[in-house]
Amino acid sequence: MPDISLPQPGLLPDFHTDPRGFLRGLFDVAVRSAQPLHGMRAWLPAPPRSRTLVLGGGKAGGAMAQALEALWPNDAPLSGLVVTRYGHIPPRPEGLVQRIEVVEAAHPVPDAAGEAAAQRLLALTEGLTADDLVLCLISGGGSSLLTLPGEGLTLDDKQRINRALLESGADIAEMNCVRKHLSRIKGGRLAAACGPARVVTLTISDVPGDDPSVIASGPTVPDATTCADALAILVRYGIEVPHQTLQALRDGALETPKPGDAVFEGHAVHLVATPWQALEAAAAAARAAGVDAVILSDEIEGESRDVGKVHAAMARSVARRGQPFTKPCVILSGGETTVTVRPRAPDAPRGRGGRAGEFCLGLAKALQGEPSVWALAADTDGIDGVENNAGAFVVPDTLHRAHTAGADIEDALQRNDAWGYFAALGDLLVTGPTHTNVNDFRAILVL
Repeated sequence: MPDISLPQPGLLPDFHTDPRGFLRGLFDVAVRSAQPLHGMRAWLPAPPRSRTLVLGGGKAGGAMAQALEALWPNDAPLSGLVVTRYGHIPPRPEGLVQRIEVVEAAHPVPDAAGEAAAQRLLALTEGLTADDLVLCLISGGGSSLLTLPGEGLTLDDKQRINRALLESGADIAEMNCVRKHLSRIKGGRLAAACGPARVVTLTISDVPGDDPSVIASGPTVPDATTCADALAILVRYGIEVPHQTLQALRDGALETPKPGDAVFEGHAVHLVATPWQALEAAAAAARAAGVDAVILSDEIEGESRDVGKVHAAMARSVARRGQPFTKPCVILSGGETTVTVRPRAPDAPRGRGGRAGEFCLGLAKALQGEPSVWALAADTDGIDGVENNAGAFVVPDTLHRAHTAGADIEDALQRNDAWGYFAALGDLLVTGPTHTNVNDFRAILVL
């Protein structure tokens, strides 16, 4: 099965002599623990009397499909369609027969390929019976990859609204509330289309709190949010939608299936991998290597640069006073921070980067070269925003080397240019797609 190559716990690089390698090793351990094959086996139902249809979407979709193909009985029917991000289909293990079609589309802004895949996926639900089983493989990124604009909306509208949401500073629950109400497949609508078949959802969480209705905008689970909630979010962030859509939200015409709706009777949802499990795996690896590890939370949200500043304050306190933790230690955290894209001067080049890089900018600025603190922040899917890196390292001489190279951290923050800042230092973490997605991973080593 697909798996990235990484050191086993106890074989990590020495944290004294190679702190960067040690932090990278912790990231690899966290990612490996979240591979779908590890968590899927326990939640698979027995094959039904009739057929099993597989539907799904997300950045882990390709690996989830391969894991299911490996685990499902060879003599039991299995077919379906899953959509994942471009370049995120893992190499097929030798001898593993493909039974599930996997196609690629765009993320984080949807494209025509994603729309076509969602249309095909919804069409596959026609003719299902009570004797059929639908296995839905859902992971982060599905909101973009499974795009099917609601009544009165075009793909161009959805692309514009998605871009505006991504740059607004809205958190993931807010963004997905809007997405659910502007879609014909999200917010429980896919499950409704599968009736009367039984639906079992296997999901990898990339959201704070592991709420299945937020993961990929919850295509197979009830939605407790309302049209009024979605409208309030659009107003709060000044995001325009077509007049027809605005009126439909006001009238409640775009409402989603709610908790208690009969369409969900007999359905089940299982978490295959979660951010907390990944952080726990990293913590166990650190302790096996002789370093105390503390997990702050797997639900941290907020503006990325500000979260970095708070983490820096804690690390400095540990380094200088031995409080609130005793050094050497590793401080771990996860969640999903946000980036509000700042207005750009007319002649200023556009910045590049994502949540992890922006966290690192805020962290580096606040640490001010603290000599005994090393850090790594990265997205566990291997892609920070839309760039080619997973994240970046912050080391004691980050600010000094940047100054020598002519890079200004204030300018980088103003232009949201974390990628440019850390690329100039050679401090980007580039992993390629990891074939899973349990959101932000942050590790701060205090020696």
